Amino acid sequence: MVVSIQKADYLGDYKINFQFSDGIEKIVDFGEFLKNAKNPMTKKYRNKQLFQSFSIEYGDIIWNDYEMCFPIWDLHEGKI
Repeated sequence: MVVSIQKADYLGDYKINFQFSDGIEKIVDFGEFLKNAKNPMTKKYRNKQLFQSFSIEYGDIIWNDYEMCFPIWDLHEGKI
């Protein structure tokens, strides 16, 4: 089964609520990932305004034309 992101809502801090095509809903906290990031292109998303600038394209969440993205299945499992 191919799973895609149907909807993603910013909840505050670095948390996003995902609704997937199979009916599963998960809240993923990106805080620790961003806190431990070493890459400057990723670290800049500690800025909450930039972090909130994600979009859903082709069932995937992306930031700034795939500058930052994550495997859908990991998000579906609630981890990154």
